[in-house]
Amino acid sequence: MRRLTLASAGFFALLSGPALAADIGADLPMTAPGFDWTGYYAGLQAGYGWGRSDIAGTEGEPFAASPDLDGGFVGGHVAGLWQFNQAVIGARAELNYSAVDGSALLAPGNSVGTDIKWLGSVNAEAGLAADRWLIYGVGGVAFAGIETSQNAGPSFAETRTGAGWTIGAGVDYALSNNIVVGAQYRYYDFGKEHFDVPNDFSDRDQDVKLHTLGVNFSYKF
Repeated sequence: MRRLTLASAGFFALLSGPALAADIGADLPMTAPGFDWTGYYAGLQAGYGWGRSDIAGTEGEPFAASPDLDGGFVGGHVAGLWQFNQAVIGARAELNYSAVDGSALLAPGNSVGTDIKWLGSVNAEAGLAADRWLIYGVGGVAFAGIETSQNAGPSFAETRTGAGWTIGAGVDYALSNNIVVGAQYRYYDFGKEHFDVPNDFSDRDQDVKLHTLGVNFSYKF
């Protein structure tokens, strides 16, 4: 009888073991399953930009013009991301060659123009991961090489580096453990820059704002 009691107790202990383990496991914190976004990235991006440049003369005969800007860009980026459950935070830096430009007519034979030669930014990034998908917001400090020009018979062109800010959002998808593709929207405000130009022309302030929409390809190390 004693042996039967001990055997029965052992049998019920074996049955209750998996249930007890499941109860303990249910109380343990779980990380988000699926793709791990933690890592360092490098890649390429390309896209299209559009915006406006507000130009105002600051000496001599006053003038104002607002060329519409548009054109393509292509460049590279590096980033570092860290995932905590489904939250992802990180930093991103990028630099682009730009063909975004535009001009406006002041009078017959007299036009002013703006040309964004290059643009880049250093950013903070935060997002939400759902396995291989990552939806994020991004923002930071922006820089650009911006040219102002005028053609009125004689002509000139002068480039300065403008600094401002940028904000945007994007979505990435991990095709494999190392290959990530995505799309991103950005708004840039490069602030107002003052240009001292040749004597035949009026000095001016130039205020440039830009929207971009691009696609990106990244390799995760």
